[in-house]
Parts: sequence; C-alpha cells; structure tokens
Amino acid sequence: MAPYFETAKSFADVPISHEGVDTPAFLDASADFIHMFDLIGNGVFGFVQHDLRSNLGGVRKQYEAASGESPTLEKLVVHEVSTGHRHATACLTRLIRGLLFTCQALQNMQKDHSAELHACLKRSYDTNLKHHHTFIIRSAVSVAILAVPSRRDFYKRLMQDGSSENLDAALNKWLEGLDTIVMRIKAFLAEGGYGTV
Repeated sequence: MAPYFETAKSFADVPISHEGVDTPAFLDASADFIHMFDLIGNGVFGFVQHDLRSNLGGVRKQYEAASGESPTLEKLVVHEVSTGHRHATACLTRLIRGLLFTCQALQNMQKDHSAELHACLKRSYDTNLKHHHTFIIRSAVSVAILAVPSRRDFYKRLMQDGSSENLDAALNKWLEGLDTIVMRIKAFLAEGGYGTV
C-alpha cells in the first residue's frame, strides 16, 4: 500500500485560474490534509483538527447548497455575501487561518532540519493564531503543543513505508501549493472586507 502522502490530494494540484481557487479541489485537498494528522495519533493535533474540520464543513455546506454559483472560493464568498449571509465566509476565514498556522509550522520544519515540531508549532501559533485566542485557549494550546511527537517520530509516521526523500519532496510540494492558496485567499478576504486571517 502506498504511503498516504503519495495518494492524498495535494494543494499543489488544486487548479487556480483568473477566477480563483477551484472550490471542490480545495475542499478535497483540505480534507486529505486534515486526515494526514490522523496518522500522527488521536488527540495530538486535536485542537487543530477539530477547528479545521468544523470550518471545512461550513465551507463545504455552502458549496453544496450553491455549487453552481461557487466554482471558486472567491465566487463562493461573493455569492454568499450577496445573499446576506456570512457563515461560510467566516468559516473560510478561520479555515485559512488554521491552514496558515499549520503550513508555516511545517515550512519551518522543512527549512530548519534541527527544529523540533513543538518549537515550529509554537513559533507559528504565536505569529498566526495567538492574538485571536483568549488566555484560556492559549493555555490549552500551549499544553497541546508540548504533547506533539518528536520531529523524528512525526516524519516516521508520515513516511509510513515510503522513503524520506519522497516524503520531503511531496511535503515541500504540498506546502508550496498550500502557501500559494492561503496567501491568495488571505489577500482576497482582506481586500474585499470579508475577513481578516
């Protein structure tokens, strides 16, 4: 059986046109990315997974309700706002925020081969999410971050029976694609006054 990272939908494969980010492909890649953390072990990334899954569900529900008007994430937001609603838009904002946190943490690990996962997560959390959370949530996240596996164990679980070179290449490709999407949607949300990532 092929390792998960070789079969999952990559953000690098999500089409981006002049009209925006392809909604169904983004939803699939996001679901596969979130599922990747199941390989790490239950509960370890629970604080991230729950938030990402919940917000992904909100975006998916809007897409399913108005797929004809929502072929891209940008059109999904514009259509929803035109109907006087903002639930999926708020979910997309929080989803992009969570994906940005995760993306930057993993990018830090890929760039600094001596950095431990908990240090990369903490650095990314402090930059991207901390200011959105109350003291109680910040405290809970700090404890959860300390419970993550070591860098070595994290990569070993992701690798499954694959090679480290293949994982490294696939992860870099995923993260490059994710970074492109996150930065594009972050700018779109801010410029349109739809939300702040």
